[in-house]
Amino acid sequence: MSTSTAQQAQTLSQFAGVVALVGAGKMGGAMLEGWLGLGVDPARIVVIEPQPAPPVAALAAGGLRLNPPAATIRPDAVVLAVKPQTAPAAMAAVAALVVPTTVVISIMAGRTIAFLGGALPREAAIIRAMPNTPAAVGRGITVAVPNGRVTAAQRSLAHSLLAATGAVEWVADETLMDAVTAVSGSGPAYVFLLAESLAHAGEAAGLPAGLAARLARATVAGAGELLHRSPLDAATLRTNVTSPGGTTAAALEVLMAPDGLDPLMRRAVAAATRRGRELAG
Repeated sequence: MSTSTAQQAQTLSQFAGVVALVGAGKMGGAMLEGWLGLGVDPARIVVIEPQPAPPVAALAAGGLRLNPPAATIRPDAVVLAVKPQTAPAAMAAVAALVVPTTVVISIMAGRTIAFLGGALPREAAIIRAMPNTPAAVGRGITVAVPNGRVTAAQRSLAHSLLAATGAVEWVADETLMDAVTAVSGSGPAYVFLLAESLAHAGEAAGLPAGLAARLARATVAGAGELLHRSPLDAATLRTNVTSPGGTTAAALEVLMAPDGLDPLMRRAVAAATRRGRELAG
């Protein structure tokens, strides 16, 4: 366990407040699992989920409160993890949970602080955050931006809650969140496509389809883990495995051509960024 992870675990295991999770689908469920794994007392957690999955429902036997009346809850933090398209219908229930000391942490894609503020009590402390799907295995990364009413203590609590599923970065400018979504929020799909394309290329070069898929999957996963563990940056790691005049250099000559991977990725991220702005209105 890293020093940072150990600190988050200690912070959450000593958490004496109440956190309300609104929406316990894939991402909300991953966060819930992370909190419990880091030692949060289930009695400190409230889950608002009309259709809880059996594992979530089973946690109620261990002290977790499932769908209690809003009037019985005074949460220190509300984590809003419903789908963006259901947000308008969910916000009244969320607003009923908010007391003056509550920080609201939204992980809904595309829903701005202005949207949240318009549906919550005045002067609400709000944090907009964008996690990504590797949170399901504790290897996600979340970028968060607070409004001006978030206190240092609320930010610290939010950091610990978000860090239960991976790394956390903070920005001060909310307009960056569309680019964040394009890079890290949508980014896992780009990596999965790389694995698909590499497998297809291997098959075209003569490998059996199953073997090509296994090689591509293991290579992408292993290279990602090496990048995660190494202190070296991606460019240096790439250079280290590229012998002049060798096979890797021949492939990179294609991928790094003026019309190769870099400009293609720039266009892809720009398209995702534009779409994020459109969805946010």
